[in-house]
Amino acid sequence: MKGFLVFLVTLPLLLAGCGGSATDPAVDRAEVAAIAQRAMAQYRLRSLILRVTADGQPLYSQALGESADGVPATEDMHVRNGFVAYSYLTTVLMELVDREQISLGDKLSRYFPDLPRASDITIRMLANSTSGYADYVYQPEVSDGVDADPFRQWATDDLIRIGTRAPAMFAPGTNFGYSHTNYAILGQVLEQAGRAPLSQLMQRYIFQPMGLRQTMGSDTPAIPAPVLQTYSSERREGMGIAPGAPFYENTTYWNPSWTAPAGALQTTDVADLTTSIAAIGSGKLLSPQSRGEQVEPHLIGFGFTPEDGSCNVCRENTRSFSFGLGVVLLGPWITGNKFFAGSGAAVGYLPARKIAIAVITTYLPDAFDATTGQVSDAGPKILMDVAAALAPDQPIPAPAAK
Repeated sequence: MKGFLVFLVTLPLLLAGCGGSATDPAVDRAEVAAIAQRAMAQYRLRSLILRVTADGQPLYSQALGESADGVPATEDMHVRNGFVAYSYLTTVLMELVDREQISLGDKLSRYFPDLPRASDITIRMLANSTSGYADYVYQPEVSDGVDADPFRQWATDDLIRIGTRAPAMFAPGTNFGYSHTNYAILGQVLEQAGRAPLSQLMQRYIFQPMGLRQTMGSDTPAIPAPVLQTYSSERREGMGIAPGAPFYENTTYWNPSWTAPAGALQTTDVADLTTSIAAIGSGKLLSPQSRGEQVEPHLIGFGFTPEDGSCNVCRENTRSFSFGLGVVLLGPWITGNKFFAGSGAAVGYLPARKIAIAVITTYLPDAFDATTGQVSDAGPKILMDVAAALAPDQPIPAPAAK
């Protein structure tokens, strides 16, 4: 099973300032187009949908490659938005903070007193992944279950149970370690604080005020037409497929219910992805204080990787990599990334120049490892290349050496 938030464990991060714009639009478009063409061959992409806006105006938007065999990919095709939905969760959270309906310092026990360590964990710890709750994604019940039946419907309550009953990664507030469990719980906390189902909160606080026309929630695997078809070989080892034997399956309707809480499972298109990251990065929906809480690098210098190997996802937040509230901060860029069922979606926003980028990827059969069936998502690398072309003085930092 391939992780849902690959970005956090493969790239660094941070944040930036405000004002400004891009350089020569014609030159920028040509550079971005050249990067897209190179990426298709370099990363063995089946499709690439790439969009760039500057101060809300389209600078480049193009779909390359195929969706299904003989069906060209198009810019209006819908995909799952993955981690962007977590950025929406924390945006809703901060909107409710602005309305004084919840506080980041509230203890989890105010909402769910029966959860382990609830009296020691704050809402902020859920939002910035410092609670210590184990990630349910890596518990065998989920990881093996998803591999065995990718169409299974998972209940959020069950995912929370699995994550909170597993041994804690660390004591609350003592380290940083990304965990999907935090956001499953946070979704249910928001329902209590907002006094409405999460799907309604998303509509009220995110979709409508951001002006998202192609983003919608569904707690089923359904995707509205037109659909970008996705493919993967990641179940190769689990299904006992011999190394080198052809294996490439359509994953378009694999069930994403294990990746996010009910009410935060969403589909979108590339235009809404750029609109979303720009709105989040600029703080369009929040007070200045709440925007700062969400997207400024408060965790710099916090966190460590234990030498005994007890927490492989724990790490230090640095000026190259830091985590906000449901956003990944890479150098001066505010970003997010998902990889699910052979399809990636990476987004980035540079506040200093109001540049927003969205990258959607799918892969050809020979992009997947012939033995393990895994693939390294190229979306973050393409995002980095486009960022460097448009803002060479404010690039996304290269990944830290391991």
